[in-house]
Amino acid sequence: MLVLTRKVGEKLLVGDDITISVIEVNRGSVRIGVEAPRNVSVLRFEVYERIQEENLTASRAASATNIQQVADLWRNTGFSKGNKGGDG
Repeated sequence: MLVLTRKVGEKLLVGDDITISVIEVNRGSVRIGVEAPRNVSVLRFEVYERIQEENLTASRAASATNIQQVADLWRNTGFSKGNKGGDG
């Protein structure tokens, strides 16, 4: 981990297109600004962790029973035999 000391108003550059600015330091809290391209996701780490936990929970909910139901539905629609779903 790189550890840097910055003062209010100072910046650091991550890669070629992400700038992090120190906005304010107040009683053990630091406000930072992040300038990044729109296609770069910027999340607080605790939000990222929560998203990962919820994704894991959702993937576990897709149980073998649900997979079997999908397989049965697939067989019953005729798609598995090359039928494109039309009337003939």
